Amino acid sequence: MKIDTAKIPQEIKDVSAKLIAGGFEAYIVGGCVRDLVIGRIPKDWDLTTNATPEQIIPLFDKTFYENTFGTVGVVISDETTVEVTPYRLESGYSDNRHPDKVTFSDKLEDDLKRRDFTINALAADVIKGEVVDNFEGLKDVASKTIRAVGNPDKRFTEDALRLIRAIRFSAELGFTIEHETQNSIIKHSDYIRNISIERIRDEVTKIIASDNPMMGFVFLERLGLLKHFLPEISTAVGVTQNQAHSFDVFEHLLRSLQHAADKKYPFYVRVAALLHDIGKPKTKRLVSSGKDCTFYGHEVVGAKMAAEILKRMKFTNENIKLVVSLVRWHMFFSDTEQISLSAVRRIIRNVGPDHIWDLVNLRICDRIGTGRPKEDPYRLRKYMSMIEEILREPVSVSKLKIGGNELMKLADLKPGPKIGFILNILLEEVIDDQEKNTEENLKNRALELNELSLEDLKLMNARALQAKENAESLEIQELRDKHRVN
Repeated sequence: MKIDTAKIPQEIKDVSAKLIAGGFEAYIVGGCVRDLVIGRIPKDWDLTTNATPEQIIPLFDKTFYENTFGTVGVVISDETTVEVTPYRLESGYSDNRHPDKVTFSDKLEDDLKRRDFTINALAADVIKGEVVDNFEGLKDVASKTIRAVGNPDKRFTEDALRLIRAIRFSAELGFTIEHETQNSIIKHSDYIRNISIERIRDEVTKIIASDNPMMGFVFLERLGLLKHFLPEISTAVGVTQNQAHSFDVFEHLLRSLQHAADKKYPFYVRVAALLHDIGKPKTKRLVSSGKDCTFYGHEVVGAKMAAEILKRMKFTNENIKLVVSLVRWHMFFSDTEQISLSAVRRIIRNVGPDHIWDLVNLRICDRIGTGRPKEDPYRLRKYMSMIEEILREPVSVSKLKIGGNELMKLADLKPGPKIGFILNILLEEVIDDQEKNTEENLKNRALELNELSLEDLKLMNARALQAKENAESLEIQELRDKHRVN
């Protein structure tokens, strides 16, 4: 078989040509060859040769060589570097991750046989495009199969990250993991504990970002890996739900995640879909009849759990903040015949105007994950129209008809907490009555509030916020009890 060499970047061809002119071999190898065979656009290009680092360096004007694996960086420009790695053999993986010893070889086959899966053990001549396939990788690409190179037990004990990489490739490519390879993953699943959480997070991130994350998480659970780094999700297996749900909590979470992937929603929405009901196993309570159950407060418990999970896996603070907010507020009550505009305004303020549609999309994922085929029933569409209307109104201090600078001039105030308290109190009053958002009214009210002490303003602000939150929580809980929803 030949690949289309026109798809190979010119800098890869130029570096290869110099190696060949110097009397050496040059092949692209690994995932880039696999992607070219499949018809995908490679993200990375790996170039390998029978030349040693000492033989590679003199062939090029500018290089750097700083690692123990033989990789030489050939500098093409300030923005472009081509990495060239000698054929090599590896041995002695005492940490189940990195080789204790690396030796260079003059045989391409030696380099290919140390690789993880047959679909990645492919090489191609850069000039002629001819594919080298010593381990039936092309056959496995054609049959959409993930298969370890040689003995799977040896491959996974060499590098335990391969345990999860097999599943990641399955999710990204839509391939099935071959039976013997699956059994070996189960056999060595405990070895994943030897891998740093950062490397595991990177693989999990790619699974979530793939087109088939549900399949990825099914494999993670079935092959015994999930419990080692996401036990909270593994615990959801078999946790039955109330009569409104067709699936247990685990399958519901995965179906919600898959819908987010199908819709190409942002990464943090996908993570929120995966974790939105993570608090249900801890909050499940049977009703008196014993035939149904409730999960009251699962969104609060789930938000806390989501924060702990994402911090443990060392996700970015930005992603943690967004996901936790979406999980916390995903149970917003959307019965537009009974919910007030004020409650909708408060939801918008809770998640922020920039992310209210993310919350709606999460609700849609939740709905589809429940087993209901319709994304946008009338009630949700009506709720969305209410959001559209409210987004034209103040939901943050910045949209009041009076700002901090005007307050300082109006009341001869200096910058400080008093201004913030006054603005927050004004916002609370405007949220309940949009007609109060006029410059004249706000100035008059601000002058009245300015007469109060800082401590009085602080207490007034806190009481107003708490009273409204309590009233809204009680109203929503009564409605949920009435309709037996949670």
